[in-house]
Amino acid sequence: MTVAPTTTRPDHPVSLLGNPGAREVPVPLATRLYEQLVTGRRFNDMATALALQGTLAVYPSTTGQEACQVGAALALDEGDWLFPTYRDIVAVVARGVDPVEALTLMRGDWHNGYDPVATRVAPLCTPLATHCAHAVGLAHAARLAGDEVAVLALLGDGATSEGDFHEAMTLAGVLDAPVVFLVQNNGYAISVPVSRQCAADSLADKGAGYGVAATQVDGNDVLAVHSVLAQALERARSGGGPTLVEALTYRVEGHTTTDDPTRYRTDAEVEPWRHRDPLLLMERHLRASGALDDAGVDAAADAADRLVRSWRARLTQPAAGGPEDLYRHVYAELPPHLAQQRAALLARPDTADGGAR
Repeated sequence: MTVAPTTTRPDHPVSLLGNPGAREVPVPLATRLYEQLVTGRRFNDMATALALQGTLAVYPSTTGQEACQVGAALALDEGDWLFPTYRDIVAVVARGVDPVEALTLMRGDWHNGYDPVATRVAPLCTPLATHCAHAVGLAHAARLAGDEVAVLALLGDGATSEGDFHEAMTLAGVLDAPVVFLVQNNGYAISVPVSRQCAADSLADKGAGYGVAATQVDGNDVLAVHSVLAQALERARSGGGPTLVEALTYRVEGHTTTDDPTRYRTDAEVEPWRHRDPLLLMERHLRASGALDDAGVDAAADAADRLVRSWRARLTQPAAGGPEDLYRHVYAELPPHLAQQRAALLARPDTADGGAR
């Protein structure tokens, strides 16, 4: 199904599940998307539990948003780049990053636990929208170098209220950069609803002001998310310019494991979205098309459970390294005051081997 980006908001978001266009998706791709949804859900459950147990400092769940995460990761070509936020760890894992490395930031062990150059995944970005201009810069640099690379920047609805987003969109439009912005509109920026952030009919409307093509997609429909993003990324690679995609979804759980969402929304508001669970929607579609049965559901769940058990075992092991690592990878040459701190640290009996924690 071809979905051409527009410079104005469409009458309704692109949706494939339950529509004839869904039949055009190859069964192997649809099955892979489903399996990644299952794994993503198990990953969210595991990480949430580890945060509540104290193994992770905090975890921002994407339960209910896995279609955005999986659809985004699988839409990328091998040479493309992904710029994620702190809430996009499922996308990072689906992209191929080691889950233990992807959760390193949430453990508090390192600022970033994986190699961005090797994985083509930028570090998880905690400050809202600051990575958007970086994504545009990398996309523009790649084009100047003659590389057919597209860049996908993930962000939430709250990030569109930040000045960094405005600057990045301006740059993307003026430079005609090969970058795609996926705004996961999950209803809230912590406790602030979208209605208090933007008076426009949609966040996709923002694209027109920057000369950037924009469209909406059903963010709980993994087939539609994948299709729209794959086309937008191909358009970027081929010189068609940037695209803003607004995915309409919902944050079923709290902002993080330290949040109490009952303070700002009701169960009655959340409940309808539980029936639009992206995992259940995709399972129903595959069953109806004959591509999935009970045995397939059980096989996908068993495979995901085995993966998650292995990840949990590794995550509960002590982190490698020691205090001396605090002084690595920041400066090429340590400033005098930090060099003095490092020498004093290593002179202590309990850290003389650099391995005490």
